[in-house]
Amino acid sequence: MEKEYRVLLYYHYTTIEDPEQFAIDHLAFCKSLDLKGRILVATEGINGTVSGLKEQTDQYKQALESNPIFKGIVFKEDLEEKHVFKKMHVRPREELVTLRLHEDDVNPLEVTGKYLSPAEWKEAMQQENTVVIDARNDYEYDVGHFRGAVRPDIKTFRDLPEWIRENKEQFEDKKILTYCTGGIRCEKFSGWLKQEGFEDVSQLHGGIVTYGKDPEVQGELWDGQCYVFDERLTVPINQVDPKVIGKDYFDGEPCERYVNCANPECNKQILASEANEHKYLRGCTPECRVHPRNLYVKEQQLSPEQHQERLDVLGEKLPVRS
Repeated sequence: MEKEYRVLLYYHYTTIEDPEQFAIDHLAFCKSLDLKGRILVATEGINGTVSGLKEQTDQYKQALESNPIFKGIVFKEDLEEKHVFKKMHVRPREELVTLRLHEDDVNPLEVTGKYLSPAEWKEAMQQENTVVIDARNDYEYDVGHFRGAVRPDIKTFRDLPEWIRENKEQFEDKKILTYCTGGIRCEKFSGWLKQEGFEDVSQLHGGIVTYGKDPEVQGELWDGQCYVFDERLTVPINQVDPKVIGKDYFDGEPCERYVNCANPECNKQILASEANEHKYLRGCTPECRVHPRNLYVKEQQLSPEQHQERLDVLGEKLPVRS
């Protein structure tokens, strides 16, 4: 099938005077183009991913590029067979990426780490006395990361500064390299590192996505897939010697397929093969498998008897309802 759709990933730090009104107007504009996606706007700028037909995304790009406040904006592009979002959302936010530094907030237009091109990054990664810090969340790291990168034990980006402070001795007197999906988190995080007193701080310009598309490095030294925040969930990066490093949540076998736990009150993202998704009713724990709102049970239209038959294979029981 021909890939008639294009996915645009972008961000731009700038000044948006009235994010609330901008979000209203921008949503109407995106809908007029029949785009779908997720865009965040704040007084500090814009951060978004949208999908649409090539002609529609061309119009969108032209509109932003011609707006003086977005001068110099860079779009990362992928071709796809269909939309990668179900709806179009444009939402105002206090921050484009949530660090919650408050009075210690970082303005990337004033302080940020040194930009490295993909080729410079690849070379720098292999130098002595260098540490590579993944600025993403643990579930993003687990499905793919740069070879030898540090995995911060964090669930959300706002937890990263505290984790760095608690593990500061690992990074003192080192050349620090940091990276994220498209580059926006590293703009702030690398600036924060400099404010914390780390002197030699660099970031991968354009993020993992740009690194994977670069014709010179072709994603080399990246293992696994790259997590993305749309319906694709993961995309390939390494074109040279790709490896599968993700492990199935249930049996530990190689896996790069993410699903959400079917218990909507849990919603944990887990790596699972299609077979294990069915075997375990897409529930990450026995409690989630028997939860009365289990979405897998609803989707498959399982009767209580059929539900119990599946659980019998696992040695589990539906709770008795009074």
